[in-house]
Amino acid sequence: MNARAALGRSRDHRRPDPGLLQSPAVSALDFDRRLLVFARTHGHSPLADRVVATGSRLGEHAACWLVLGAGGALFDGHDGRRRRWLRGVRIVAGSYVCNYAVKVTVRRHRPELPGLPPLTSTVSQLSFPSAHATSSFAAAYAYRGLAPAPALYGAALALAVSRPYLGVHYPTDVATGAVLGTLIASRWPACR
Repeated sequence: MNARAALGRSRDHRRPDPGLLQSPAVSALDFDRRLLVFARTHGHSPLADRVVATGSRLGEHAACWLVLGAGGALFDGHDGRRRRWLRGVRIVAGSYVCNYAVKVTVRRHRPELPGLPPLTSTVSQLSFPSAHATSSFAAAYAYRGLAPAPALYGAALALAVSRPYLGVHYPTDVATGAVLGTLIASRWPACR
């Protein structure tokens, strides 16, 4: 039932028809799927697919962010900055663990689009939220001030957007992951 029909059937305008209340949720899920199909069908070429898949693999298990933090801590000679790099490593690892806890609680399955198989493999069939987005935005927040923030957030965005492009996450998985990662990093205790 569409919203107009639901409004037309309701005699008491203060109490909308229950079908009307369900419509936004259905349309939000449909919009999410349409965005995924758009990402999965636009801007693709064999070369672009290989480049995006390779770049996306760098974000598996937050590897690129953990290496960046460990390298920063190892090579940065300033003791205060070394502590901040190590704090960033803890934030990234913590965000990855928190993401996994949410995934096994929500248990949303990865997208399946008829005729559009995923362009990369995944470590699990759980989709919500995106661990790439969670750990990337946690890292960008944690390492800002130690490395250029535009480069950090650019890399975080690229890793996050790669997931719907490759067909392994819904856009809402990515958006929620970005928010979750930022919240975790912003609430993490300061260095002592």
